[in-house]
Amino acid sequence: MDKLPRWSGRKIIRVFKKAGWIVDHIEGSHPILVKEGVEEILSVPVHGTKPIKVGLLKGLIKDAGPTNKEFLWICYKKGEGRRV
Repeated sequence: MDKLPRWSGRKIIRVFKKAGWIVDHIEGSHPILVKEGVEEILSVPVHGTKPIKVGLLKGLIKDAGPTNKEFLWICYKKGEGRRV
Protein backbone atom coordinates (compact mmCIF):
# COMPACT_ATOMS: atom_id res chain seq x y z
CA MET A 1 0.00 0.00 0.00
CA ASP A 2 1.28 3.45 -0.87
CA LYS A 3 2.00 5.85 1.96
CA LEU A 4 -0.08 8.97 2.40
CA PRO A 5 1.84 12.21 1.85
CA ARG A 6 3.19 14.25 4.76
CA TRP A 7 2.12 17.64 3.41
CA SER A 8 1.05 20.93 4.91
CA GLY A 9 -2.62 21.84 5.22
CA ARG A 10 -2.38 24.13 2.19
CA LYS A 11 -1.26 21.29 -0.08
CA ILE A 12 -3.92 18.95 1.29
CA ILE A 13 -6.58 21.61 0.60
CA ARG A 14 -5.38 21.82 -3.02
CA VAL A 15 -5.94 18.08 -3.39
CA PHE A 16 -9.45 18.31 -1.95
CA LYS A 17 -10.20 21.22 -4.29
CA LYS A 18 -9.26 18.98 -7.23
CA ALA A 19 -11.86 16.53 -5.91
CA GLY A 20 -14.59 19.20 -5.97
CA TRP A 21 -14.41 20.60 -2.43
CA ILE A 22 -14.50 24.37 -1.93
CA VAL A 23 -13.45 26.58 0.99
CA ASP A 24 -16.68 27.84 2.55
CA HIS A 25 -15.11 29.94 5.29
CA ILE A 26 -12.18 30.03 7.71
CA GLU A 27 -12.37 29.59 11.48
CA GLY A 28 -9.09 30.69 12.99
CA SER A 29 -6.40 28.71 11.19
CA HIS A 30 -8.83 26.03 9.93
CA PRO A 31 -10.40 26.46 6.48
CA ILE A 32 -13.79 24.75 6.33
CA LEU A 33 -14.40 22.83 3.10
CA VAL A 34 -17.79 21.83 1.74
CA LYS A 35 -18.94 19.91 -1.31
CA GLU A 36 -22.32 20.05 -2.97
CA GLY A 37 -24.33 16.90 -2.29
CA VAL A 38 -22.17 15.86 0.69
CA GLU A 39 -23.32 16.36 4.28
CA GLU A 40 -19.84 16.17 5.80
CA ILE A 41 -17.65 19.23 6.24
CA LEU A 42 -13.87 19.14 6.40
CA SER A 43 -11.85 21.28 8.79
CA VAL A 44 -8.21 21.32 7.67
CA PRO A 45 -5.61 22.87 9.98
CA VAL A 46 -3.18 25.24 8.29
CA HIS A 47 -0.26 25.96 10.60
CA GLY A 48 2.43 27.28 8.29
CA THR A 49 4.42 24.50 6.68
CA LYS A 50 3.78 22.03 9.51
CA PRO A 51 2.65 18.73 7.97
CA ILE A 52 -0.73 17.23 8.82
CA LYS A 53 -0.39 14.04 10.84
CA VAL A 54 -1.29 10.80 9.09
CA GLY A 55 -4.16 9.94 11.47
CA LEU A 56 -5.86 13.28 10.86
CA LEU A 57 -5.37 12.96 7.10
CA LYS A 58 -6.91 9.47 7.16
CA GLY A 59 -9.92 10.89 9.02
CA LEU A 60 -10.31 13.72 6.50
CA ILE A 61 -10.13 11.25 3.60
CA LYS A 62 -12.69 9.00 5.28
CA ASP A 63 -15.08 11.93 5.81
CA ALA A 64 -14.56 13.16 2.24
CA GLY A 65 -15.49 9.80 0.76
CA PRO A 66 -12.65 8.55 -1.43
CA THR A 67 -10.44 5.63 -0.49
CA ASN A 68 -6.80 6.25 0.34
CA LYS A 69 -5.89 4.88 -3.10
CA GLU A 70 -8.30 7.30 -4.83
CA PHE A 71 -6.90 10.18 -2.77
CA LEU A 72 -3.37 9.27 -3.84
CA TRP A 73 -4.49 9.08 -7.47
CA ILE A 74 -5.83 12.65 -7.17
CA CYS A 75 -2.50 13.72 -5.58
CA TYR A 76 -0.38 12.24 -8.35
CA LYS A 77 -2.60 12.25 -11.44
CA LYS A 78 -0.77 10.76 -14.36
CA GLY A 79 -0.13 13.08 -17.28
CA GLU A 80 0.25 16.22 -15.20
CA GLY A 81 3.99 15.84 -14.88
CA ARG A 82 4.09 17.33 -11.39
CA ARG A 83 2.74 16.93 -7.91
CA VAL A 84 0.08 19.11 -6.33
